[in-house]
Amino acid sequence: MWVCVYMLMIVFYLFILAASGIKRPMASEVPYTSGMPIKKIGHRSVDSSGETTYKKTTSSALKGAIQLGITHTVGSLSTKPERDVLMQDFYVVESIFFPSEGSNLTPAHHYNDFRFKTYAPVAFRYFRELFGIRPDDYLCSLCSEPLIELCSSGASGSLFYVSSDDEFIIKTVQHKEAEFLQKLLPGYYMNLNQNPRTLLPKFYGLYCVQAGGKNIRIVVMNNLLPRSVKMHIKYDLKGSTYKRRASQKEREKPLPTFKDLDFLQDIPDGLFLDADMYNALCKTLQRDCLVLQSFKIMDYSLLMSIHNIDHAQREVLSSETQYLVDTRRPAPQKALYSTAMESIQGEARRGGTMETDDHMGGIPARNSKGERLLLYIGIIDILQSYRFVKKLEHSWKALVHDGDTVSVHRPGFYAERFQRFMCNTVFKKIPCVHIGRPDVLPQTPPLEEISEGSPIPDPGFSPVVGETLQMLTTSTTLEKLEVAESEFTHVSVWDVGEVNVLKGIKRITDGMEQEVKSCFFENFMLLVPYSWKLRLK
Repeated sequence: MWVCVYMLMIVFYLFILAASGIKRPMASEVPYTSGMPIKKIGHRSVDSSGETTYKKTTSSALKGAIQLGITHTVGSLSTKPERDVLMQDFYVVESIFFPSEGSNLTPAHHYNDFRFKTYAPVAFRYFRELFGIRPDDYLCSLCSEPLIELCSSGASGSLFYVSSDDEFIIKTVQHKEAEFLQKLLPGYYMNLNQNPRTLLPKFYGLYCVQAGGKNIRIVVMNNLLPRSVKMHIKYDLKGSTYKRRASQKEREKPLPTFKDLDFLQDIPDGLFLDADMYNALCKTLQRDCLVLQSFKIMDYSLLMSIHNIDHAQREVLSSETQYLVDTRRPAPQKALYSTAMESIQGEARRGGTMETDDHMGGIPARNSKGERLLLYIGIIDILQSYRFVKKLEHSWKALVHDGDTVSVHRPGFYAERFQRFMCNTVFKKIPCVHIGRPDVLPQTPPLEEISEGSPIPDPGFSPVVGETLQMLTTSTTLEKLEVAESEFTHVSVWDVGEVNVLKGIKRITDGMEQEVKSCFFENFMLLVPYSWKLRLK
C-alpha cells in the first residue's frame, strides 16, 4: 500500500512539473546547425554572435514586424469614429497579412512574410485615451525609431523591448497569459474607469505576430524604470520566503534582481516614507490587491528599483566615475499616472499639490542611514490565475514545506500576505520626533536570520526604540530633564551645522545628574550616526 502511495506522489509531482513549470526553463547549451552553440532559455535563444531569436524568429525581424503592424492597426483605427466601448469589443480580433513584396494595404519589407493580429483594438484605444496617450504619440514612441532590446529576459525566456523615449515596454507573453488577459479585459476596463491611479500594469495593446508557423504574442505596457535614472539596486518582492533569494548567477549581472530574503538581509529596517506618502502607497496597494483577489490572480510581485540620490551625487563628484554617470533628467512621460509617484498620488497632472518633477517620477524615501532615495515601483506578473494546475502546485509544495511561506497560494491569502509584507516590513512611516527632521532614522535591532521558508516576522519598532521616541517626545520627560521643549525642537541637523548641534546637546546635558545623563545618552545613541557617538562620549 505504501508503495502505491509513494508511486502516486511521484506521478503527482511529475504532473505538476510538466503542467505548471515549477522548474523554470534553465539556460542550456544546445548545438546549433552551424556547429556553434546557442544559449536557450524557454523560447528565447542567443547564438555565439549575440543575435537573439524568439521561436526561431530573429529579434530584428520581430521588432520590424511589430512596428509595421502597430503602424497599420493604429492608422486604420483612426478612420473609425470614436464611440463607447461595447461588450463585444473585448473579443474582436483583427488580422492583416504582410507579404514581403507588399500589397494594396501594406508596404514592402525585407523580412519574411508574416501576419499581424490586433486584439480588442477599440477597447485598447479607450485605455490609451484614459491615460492621455494620443494616437500620434503612441506611434511616435513605438514606430519612429528602432526598439531597444533589453538584455535581461524573464525567467521564462520572455523578450523585452523599450521604446526609444522610455515611454513603453513591449514584452512577449505565453499563450495562456494572453488568453487570460483577454478574459480580464472587461473587469480591467471597469477597474480603470473607477480608478486610473493604480500600481497595476497599464496595458496599452495586445498583439500577435505569426511568422514561420509560430505565434508570438506581445503586450505593450507602461515602462516602470526610466533608463536615464541610474538604479543602484532592484528587488522583486512577493512576501514569501520559500526559495526567495537571488541565485548566484543572478548576482553576477550588472544590476541583479534580488528577492525577499535578500531585502530582509540588506534593508532589515525597511524604507521610510513620510506619513502622507506612506498612507497613499498603502491605500493604493490595498485597493490593487483587492482587485487582483477579485480576479483570482496570485503569484504577482512588486518590482522596486532604488535610486540613491546621495550615492549618485558622490559618483558625479568622483573623478573616477565622473564620465560614466548619466546625469540626464528623464523626459516627462506622456501618459497620465505612468510614474510611481503619480500612480499613488494621482493629482500631479490635475492641479494637485505634489511636485513630481523634483523627484524624477520616483517616490521619495529614506533608508535607516538617512540617505535620500527615489523608489520606482509597480506590480508585475499579474497574468497568473489560481487555476487547477496552480492549486496542484500549491498542494505539492505544502506537502514538502510550510504552505504559508510558498509563493503559490490561494488569491485571498496571497493578497493579505503581500499587503502585510509591503506595508509593515518594506515600507514604514518616518517617525515624528520633536528634535526636527532626524539625520538618522530609528533603527531596529538586526532581525534574526531568516531562513528560507520561515514566516516573516511582524517588524514594527523594537521596544527599546519605542521607549526612546517616547522619552524624546513627551513633555513630562523633558520637564524632568529641566529642558524646555521649545528649545529642544530647534536642535535640528537640517538647520545648523554638526558642530553647533553637538554643542547644543552638550549644553542641554550639562546640568543633568549623572544617572539621568547616562540614561539619556544610552537612549539617544540609537538615533545618531556612529561618528557622533565618539564625540559625545
